[in-house]
Amino acid sequence: MRSNHGIRIGIGGWTYVPWRNNFYPAGLVQRRELEFASRHVTAIEINGTYYGTQKPATYAKWRDETPAGFLFSAKAPKRIMGTRVLAKTGPQIDDFVGGIAELGDKLGPLVWQFEQGRKIDADDFAAFLGLLPKKTANGRALRHVLDVRDPDFVDAGFLALARRHGMATVFTDSGDYPSFADITADFVYARLMRTRSDVATGYPQKELQRWAARAQLWAGGGEPDDLTRIAQPAQAPAQRRDVFLYFISAAKERNPAAAMALLRELGLAPAEAFRP
Repeated sequence: MRSNHGIRIGIGGWTYVPWRNNFYPAGLVQRRELEFASRHVTAIEINGTYYGTQKPATYAKWRDETPAGFLFSAKAPKRIMGTRVLAKTGPQIDDFVGGIAELGDKLGPLVWQFEQGRKIDADDFAAFLGLLPKKTANGRALRHVLDVRDPDFVDAGFLALARRHGMATVFTDSGDYPSFADITADFVYARLMRTRSDVATGYPQKELQRWAARAQLWAGGGEPDDLTRIAQPAQAPAQRRDVFLYFISAAKERNPAAAMALLRELGLAPAEAFRP
């Protein structure tokens, strides 16, 4: 079942100096880079939220600079994810969610990234998932994404726990992190991390075509049969899903071109054109 319904294609962040030579137009002032980027892709994963605290007013500014229908994903702060006992981070989680709720209807999934090298305690992890709120204070439903980079923890039990909580797991098109395409939520979250400097669109056209087909399958309720899984797919009635697919890391200078090429392959376009 193929569909373009609910597919969002984006990049990680919007402030990157090399993009001022091959993505942003010459002379564009830095304060308008988000405005420009959000009119050429349909979603952005915010990286800055991982490294530092953002003020609610900053989120409101980002919300107002982007067009209707645009969505932000956001990485949870390092100060939470690096805490030794995750089960004690409730106040910090509430503080982060309370601030980022200022994105309003531009708020997409929140990404909880457990860095490579960190060994995860199963009980502590389960308690942590119980702390993640289902809604913002004003009642907007929240979506959570688990990016676990400890290969010893990524197993059928981890998938079952994610499914019980209705949380997605990240599919990484990468050889550096666990990469699996098991579906654990009513949406799919993928990071494509193999862009190449010597390819103008990051990925060759044939590879982009394959990713377009996979995105359509996911969106239509199906599952690609050419991606690695931990377990066999559940036999459930096909239901439409939202799909978030980001070009991140690797040859970062090529990521905007890759995202725009995939949007063209899917016949999708941002909601508005940029106006100089």
